[in-house]
Amino acid sequence: MAFARTIHADLLRVFLLTLVSLFAIPAATLVFTEYALRSQDAEFLQSIENRINTDARLNAADKAEATAFYRSHPLSKACDATAPEDKNFHDKVCSPYSMQWQFHWADRAALWTLALGAALLAAALVLGALAFANRGLRYASFVAGWRLMTVSSAIEVVLQSAMLVWLSFWLTAFFWHSYYVKLIAIAGIAAAAAVFYAVYTLFKKLPSVNAIDGELIAEADAPRLWERIRQLAGRVKTAPPDQIVAGIDTNFFVTEAPIEVSGRALNGRTLFVSLPLLRVLDQSEADAVLAHELAHLGGGDTRSSAALGPKLRQFDQYTWKMRSGGLTIVAHYLLRLYRMIFEFALARDSREREYKADRVSASLTAPSAIVQSLIKISAYASYRNDVEQKLFAQNRQHDGALGIARFVADGLPPYASSEAFIETMKTADVPHPYDSHPPLLERMRNVDHHVPENVYGAIVATAPEATWADEIETAPAIEQRLWSEYEQRFVQNHELALAYRYEPATEEERIVVLRHFPPLEFALKNNERIVVDYAGLHPSADGGSTIAWDEVKGLTYKDGSFGDTLIVTHHDKAMLGARTTKVKVAGLGKQKDNFRGAVGHYWQRHQVMRAQQKEEKEGENDPAS
Repeated sequence: MAFARTIHADLLRVFLLTLVSLFAIPAATLVFTEYALRSQDAEFLQSIENRINTDARLNAADKAEATAFYRSHPLSKACDATAPEDKNFHDKVCSPYSMQWQFHWADRAALWTLALGAALLAAALVLGALAFANRGLRYASFVAGWRLMTVSSAIEVVLQSAMLVWLSFWLTAFFWHSYYVKLIAIAGIAAAAAVFYAVYTLFKKLPSVNAIDGELIAEADAPRLWERIRQLAGRVKTAPPDQIVAGIDTNFFVTEAPIEVSGRALNGRTLFVSLPLLRVLDQSEADAVLAHELAHLGGGDTRSSAALGPKLRQFDQYTWKMRSGGLTIVAHYLLRLYRMIFEFALARDSREREYKADRVSASLTAPSAIVQSLIKISAYASYRNDVEQKLFAQNRQHDGALGIARFVADGLPPYASSEAFIETMKTADVPHPYDSHPPLLERMRNVDHHVPENVYGAIVATAPEATWADEIETAPAIEQRLWSEYEQRFVQNHELALAYRYEPATEEERIVVLRHFPPLEFALKNNERIVVDYAGLHPSADGGSTIAWDEVKGLTYKDGSFGDTLIVTHHDKAMLGARTTKVKVAGLGKQKDNFRGAVGHYWQRHQVMRAQQKEEKEGENDPAS
């Protein structure tokens, strides 16, 4: 229930941000241009009527006629005047690039952009709603939405960027009769960068290949397993997979999308089997899982995912790239809103597919087999995750092989008899890389086979008499290689985490921190330099005084005509607001971006370390822990 509330809150937040991003700038432009045009109308009419009334050459009838003309022809309508008798008025007032011409077209552009935003929002909602209809319509609606949203979002960026640059000049020019070149330049550079980024990203080919950690299982190395899979495929009435990939991830899945295994590109139908899970499932339970996956192939689920998957990934990458391009943020939230609505449709369809595949599996094997396999897979995945989290949380380096596989295998039966196990299994689901699986209890109800909670432990602790892993000759070698590579990555990532956690307080900790956060020296003008390291900033100028990261509350980098400055805001107060220190960094040249990145990165490391220390201290003082 709490999770559902969080999703709804996220959807509402994204919807509101979409409204702001689509309508804020064009609405501000429209309000400003309408105000300016009405003000000019009033001033112009008052001025022209004064001239007419004081013109001694005109009689009363002529004055009345002239006054009537200008009252029926306000300045704001000059650019719309197309009648032959209005040509002179139009040409005088609305010459190209004149003030009146600019305000007229800015007003129209704002209206068009608001209309475009409203149309895009409506299209996102309608296309998202169509995705709930059926799988065929879902694919068509997403393809249409993908093309419409990506292209129109780039158009939105172009239009709103142009408005922002125009406003940066005319707002100050209209109200204060002055303009600021620097403000216009900043707006112009930001707008140009956003337009380039949006258009470049739109036409950039994004990667779409799935890399899978695993190794191919040749038929010669597992003839009985291959034969069993063919038998199950025949009973499901679908073609068997073209290849079987074995790995150590805690899931089984099938896909028809192009994949890459050990640097080799594969096409066609792929079945992924988990060797650690095959070792905890007896052959009947594994058959139920395999039948479930083959049912996805027979039901067209993988064909649909293969067609839709690459487009979803490319859309997601384009969406998140729009968040990091400055003004391209105006396109990000519309794309994100559409994706969230579409994801709800996919999640609902995913649950329905899982229920159907479970029922097919139960009918071909036994309801007890599919339920017991789900309990074992959930338990193994949960316990392995628990073990790895505890290993990762340790504040010491891991040396050599971790032995995660053996640790999990030996510890699973005792874990299955613990109270923590039952609490975890109440909300357990089965991990899967491509779908959102329903909770375990719902899947039991779906196949009409309920297992009491007090029986879970016995099911998990029961060692299988025979497994399909035993029928794969290359399984031990594959597991050894994959676990070795996995644990190497685990140790490397853990050491990087330690580099963020350590203060450092000992020489051993200092070695780890320096390995990932070595001192970085940047040359400045006049042979000066500044060093950034885990302890703080060390400028050679100003007496070489070090600014420790603990002293830093905020950092602001300012470009200057005569040299850049890093403004450090401290935690303590000065006479007027917070105390600041200005660090002159003139002469960075091409190293400017590297310097700014290093300062932010090292300061962030220090903040993470202090937050970790605070959390550990609070944990020690908490009696409940």
